[in-house]
Amino acid sequence: MADKIKSSYKFSKSFYDDAITQGKWWSKLYFKLLWGGVDDNEIARRVLSWIPDDFKGKMLDVPVGTAVFTTEKYKRMKQADITCLDYSQDMLEQAEYRFRGAGITNIKTMQGDVGALPFEEGSFDVVLCMNGLHVFPNKDKAYSEILRTLKPGGELLACFYIAGEQKVADWLAKTVMTRMGWFTPPFDTANDVRQRLETYYDILDFHVEGAMLYFKAKKI
Repeated sequence: MADKIKSSYKFSKSFYDDAITQGKWWSKLYFKLLWGGVDDNEIARRVLSWIPDDFKGKMLDVPVGTAVFTTEKYKRMKQADITCLDYSQDMLEQAEYRFRGAGITNIKTMQGDVGALPFEEGSFDVVLCMNGLHVFPNKDKAYSEILRTLKPGGELLACFYIAGEQKVADWLAKTVMTRMGWFTPPFDTANDVRQRLETYYDILDFHVEGAMLYFKAKKI
């Protein structure tokens, strides 16, 4: 499964940005069918707005992907200590290229696995997880590692595909996206995510749009 994920994101690196930003006609169709017509750009903007530009703490971005949504935000976060991690070296190289081009110097990038984060307990004030939790093979371990590396009172901000909201989206996720290695079952429903969070977090914001969930939760 790990090799399949790596190869799938290597294959998609030339069109990944267009796909997730709706930059082409076919990507608009993709979002209409898979995500229920939601605007991923707007959801990314809302999630990132939860982090103040003058944030001075330590933040983990996992998976960073190509940083297509985050580079402009990170340019404004000059006082933050940001670590960006991705399993795909191809995605990571594109993110690094963007950061260099934007002149961002307060980011450390690294290849790694969210299921075995190389950080001490309570390392981060914020963990940002955009478009990742429907990809991670071991979701239990991913949630556990994120929780472990967050400080008490730290915040988890996330957005990702959830099952049970759009029949067409569920069919595409199971038959096309999973087969290509871009998604990894099993997929949580909105209620599954609430149950994962409510024991360990205070849920501050929780929104479902189409087949996408985005939330902000504070570690208890």
